[in-house]
Amino acid sequence: MEIGKDIYYVGVNDQALDLFEGQYPLKQGVTYNSYVIKDEKIVIMDTVDKRAQDIWMENIEEVLKDREPDYLVVSHMEPDHGACIQVLAEKYPNIQIVGNMKTFQMIDQFFCLDSQIKRIQVKEGDTLSLGRYTLQFMMAPMVHWPEVMMSYLVEAKLVFSADAFGTFNDDQNPWVEEARRYYSNIVGKYGLQVQNVLKKLKGLDIETICPLHGPVLKENLMQYLRYYQLWSSYQSEEAGVLIVCASIHGHTYEAAQFLKAELEKHGEKVILRNLCHEDISEVIGDAFCYDRLVLAASSYDGGVFAPMDDFLHHLKNKNFQNRPVAYIENGSWAPCATRTMKDITSTMKNMGDLGNVTIKGAMKKADEDNLIQLALAIMEEGCLDEACM
Repeated sequence: MEIGKDIYYVGVNDQALDLFEGQYPLKQGVTYNSYVIKDEKIVIMDTVDKRAQDIWMENIEEVLKDREPDYLVVSHMEPDHGACIQVLAEKYPNIQIVGNMKTFQMIDQFFCLDSQIKRIQVKEGDTLSLGRYTLQFMMAPMVHWPEVMMSYLVEAKLVFSADAFGTFNDDQNPWVEEARRYYSNIVGKYGLQVQNVLKKLKGLDIETICPLHGPVLKENLMQYLRYYQLWSSYQSEEAGVLIVCASIHGHTYEAAQFLKAELEKHGEKVILRNLCHEDISEVIGDAFCYDRLVLAASSYDGGVFAPMDDFLHHLKNKNFQNRPVAYIENGSWAPCATRTMKDITSTMKNMGDLGNVTIKGAMKKADEDNLIQLALAIMEEGCLDEACM
C-alpha cells in the first residue's frame, strides 16, 4: 500500500494472535507495521514479528522489485518489531543497519550478525539523506523501551513514531478506545518520557503519523496529540465515574449497582466494571479516561478480594495518579477491604479521598442512605477542567 509518494506500507495483519505480549486479549488480532521508502537510497523502516516473517518478506520483495535495500532503520528492538533483523541481513548482506547506541547493544543480545554487516549509529538530531528525502532521528527513550527512537521524513512531513500512537487493531474509527487500552497498559508508566517526546513533535510540521501498530494516521492529527497529552499527564478525558467492583457472592456488586443508579439519577455518566468477569486491561483503560473512581470490593483473607488487589497493583505499576477515589467495602465479620485498598492508592500521587461505605453482608436501608451520601460527595468532585468537557 502506497501511503505517500514512494513510501509504502509492507506490514502484516496478524488476526490469529489472541494475546498481545502474552497477557492482553485481542479482539481482531494486531498489526506489525513496517514501511519502505524508495528513493535514490532505499530504506526499510523496522521488521515484524517472526510469526509474520514470510508474508512480510513477500511484501518487501514486491515493493523492491529488482532493487536491494540500502538501509534498515530500527526504531524499536522489541521482538514484535525486530524479530526479522537477522533474516533480512542474511538475504541482503549489503544492507546497513541504522540505530542508536542502545539499539546495537540489544541487537547483540538477540542476534549473531555477520561482522561484515555495516552499522550506522545515530543520535538526537542526526540526519540520513536518501536523495529527495531526508530522515531526521529523534530519541524517545522509555517510550516504552530505552532504545526507542522516532524518525521524521522531513520533505514528506511524516513521523515514524515507533510504538507511540499505536493501537491493538487497524481500525481508525473508533481509534481512541483501543489506542487508550494500548497506551495505558503498554506505555502508561512512562508519562514523563512521553511528555518529553511530545515537546519534540510540537516543533515539527506533521501531516502523517506511521506507528508500529494500528492504522496510519493522516487526518485530525491534533486529536491524537491531544489524547497523548492527556494520558501522559494522567489527566482525564471526560467527566464520568468509573465504578470498579470485585464481589464474591454478589452483595458488593448490588451496592455498586445502587450507587450507579443514584449517580445516574443526577445526570452523571457512570461506567460499572466487574473485575470477576471483565478483562483487566480494558478497566485500566477506563481508569485513564474518567475523572472519578469508585473501588468496591469484598474483604478477603484479612485484605481485599484478589481481583481488586490485582487491579490496583496493575494501576500502581502504570504510575496512575490524579484521581479522587471513593470506597465501598463488604465484610460479614471483619471488613478490611477499604484499609487494604487505601494502603495501595496512598502510594499513588494525588489520589483524593471521597469517603467510604462499609456494608456487612446484604444491603440494608442504612447502607442505601450511606451510599446516597457517598454519591453526593462524588458528584461534588466532578471534573471542571476544560480537558474533561
